[in-house]
Amino acid sequence: MKPELTIALILTTFTIGTAHGAPQVAINPDAEFNTVAMLESKELNEVSGIQAGEGGVFFMHNDEGSPSFYAADREGRHLGKITIRDAKNRDWEDITRIPGESGPLLVLGDTGDGKADNKTIRLYIVAEPRPATDGSYPEEAELLHRPKAYYPDGPRDCEAMAYDPSSEMILFLTKRDFPPRLYGLPIDDIFQDEKVKLRFLGEVPSLRAPTMADLLSHKKRGQWISQPTGMDISADGRLAAVITYRSLYLFERSENETWIEALRKAPVEFIGPPRLHDEAVTFGHDQRSVYVSTEQRPTPLYQLNLW
Repeated sequence: MKPELTIALILTTFTIGTAHGAPQVAINPDAEFNTVAMLESKELNEVSGIQAGEGGVFFMHNDEGSPSFYAADREGRHLGKITIRDAKNRDWEDITRIPGESGPLLVLGDTGDGKADNKTIRLYIVAEPRPATDGSYPEEAELLHRPKAYYPDGPRDCEAMAYDPSSEMILFLTKRDFPPRLYGLPIDDIFQDEKVKLRFLGEVPSLRAPTMADLLSHKKRGQWISQPTGMDISADGRLAAVITYRSLYLFERSENETWIEALRKAPVEFIGPPRLHDEAVTFGHDQRSVYVSTEQRPTPLYQLNLW
């Protein structure tokens, strides 16, 4: 087993579902990240967000440039480039999926702010696209809503955003705060106004700090190597996956816990995948695996089977 692909199980035991009355399932301590595909689309060169959708599709986007997102399957085949009319991509950092009255909605977060000088962030909301009979996706998506949001305590840089079905909030985990800070936005608030205020939920000190070796080996990214660059929450609201430049962290939420409580507990840390540009993470369609992609060309799609 190659050292850089070895999955380090930090906790002695980690189970899924016991707090919710479901059968006990243990994480496989010998699991490895596997490259399951290279993305066919050459336009996907800075993947900073990924979300599993219906029918085995993955929706992905770059972190700047075209206000578009892309559909691909697990084999990396390009299924379509979907441009959002009347949208701008200043610094899209993550994508998540929320329930809507007529079906799932996709939320693309223009939340990146490396200098922390933007007074507001922007969310772009569209209906989850459906494929044609030949499997291809439409070239355009109608923009349903584009609210501005702001932090109660000043601008922040955020690359990690996920929908939590247990609280019915979109969660935002900041990057350039030490420790990262968690904010929430109830989805009901999104459609109430053109400008909405995020709620500060608390600090998250549980991610492992960079080591001296990290700082020496990665002079440009060393101090950021354990900061959140992507996040997803499983469809049942039990697990959260947080990706950083060095590691993937898994957190489990007990039935009566909030996510700020769960994120403060010691996570299971998986070292890898073996890139320093990993910024996109999603739970798979079967909820038994996690997929990760990266800001690099050629662009890989990694899979980690949890059990």
